[in-house]
Amino acid sequence: MTASIQADSFSKSQCSAGLRAALTILDKWQASCEQACRVLRISRSTYSRASQKDPAWEVSLDSDQMQRISLVLNIHSTLRLIFDNPENVYGFTSMENHNEFFNGRAPLEVMAQGDMISLYETFRRIDALRGAQW
Repeated sequence: MTASIQADSFSKSQCSAGLRAALTILDKWQASCEQACRVLRISRSTYSRASQKDPAWEVSLDSDQMQRISLVLNIHSTLRLIFDNPENVYGFTSMENHNEFFNGRAPLEVMAQGDMISLYETFRRIDALRGAQW
């Protein structure tokens, strides 16, 4: 995995901006509130507050939550490198995938299991599509 993220190295405004960016992506992936909360390990109230787009609202997040945000942003970035059309960039995570790891499940379904391993392994499998070496 990439270098460990230290939550205390991020300001509340940086945490809030990252969270909002990840939620925007998850929304475009058509994730439900429950799925987004499990992927990012946030509460429903944090999800609701972040979704309100109040520029004054800020939140502190722990290193696990920041790592999850980073993985969502990296998955999105990789999908943008792989695909030219928005339908695939935003639709890929909701499509059934018959790769051995996904076993007929959509990547979003795997990520929404809520554990870091599922999120990270989903990132690894998607990143591998661009030819990354492991």
